[in-house]
Amino acid sequence: MKLLKKLIAVLAFAPAMVLANSGSFPLDHAPDRSTDLPALQNGAKLFVNYCLNCHSASAMRYNRLKDIGLTDEQIKQNLLFTGEKVGDLMKTTMSAKDAKEWFGAVPPDLSVIARAKASGDGTGADWIYTYLRSYYRDQTRPNGWNNAVFENVGMPHVLWELQGMKRGAVSVEVKETKAAGDGKAKGFSETTITFDEQGNRTEHTEALEGEHHHVGKEPIKLGLASGGTMSRLEYDNAVGDVVAYLQWMGEPAQNTRRRLGVWVLLFLATLATLAWRLNASYWKEVK
Repeated sequence: MKLLKKLIAVLAFAPAMVLANSGSFPLDHAPDRSTDLPALQNGAKLFVNYCLNCHSASAMRYNRLKDIGLTDEQIKQNLLFTGEKVGDLMKTTMSAKDAKEWFGAVPPDLSVIARAKASGDGTGADWIYTYLRSYYRDQTRPNGWNNAVFENVGMPHVLWELQGMKRGAVSVEVKETKAAGDGKAKGFSETTITFDEQGNRTEHTEALEGEHHHVGKEPIKLGLASGGTMSRLEYDNAVGDVVAYLQWMGEPAQNTRRRLGVWVLLFLATLATLAWRLNASYWKEVK
């Protein structure tokens, strides 16, 4: 009986949980390039040029990039710009005080960001891959940008030159209206917020007919970006390379671990087979 009561309680809250998550932006599946050395190298280049200006990766040293096929000379020529040494940690030169003043918060360290962002909606790689492709113009924000995955994010769109700026967005939310006196439900209204390509915001609310509507916020609908130095496919590939590098940086030895794991499993399988046959031979003599 107690179990039945618990089940009824869970089912009672299920609709509320569904509505609470109804506005979450669906995550796209990130391509798996964890063993693609050219992709990892390109991702490292993009990371240093566009991300390391504000974010640090304090658990990573530049010379560890030799694991993805780069030499010390290539690292010096292409990835070191402000007097760092190959053995130095990958840290930003921006102070925490300036970062908080400019962005409202200190940008997080990205050493293990691909692992930290994993959730029930998808992997950390999926989150980052979708996030970097979901910016839109919003003039109501201090930096002029907003994000469909991370609403009201403080980080501007650092890759806008690659992706382009011409992108509108539409947000729709259904609310339950209340009577001023007794507070009972009066009806439903639908609010549509539209951002044009320049980020200008317009809002329109209208009453809905009928008594049954799903209350909640729908995922934001994004327009297509254009005007960047890359095509849509090229930009998606570039973001995929950045995500691959962030995945690799979270655990640089992951490919070695996987290869070693295969050999360990083969060894254990061989050992188990020999032990099985030895056991059978032993008991055959006993019998």
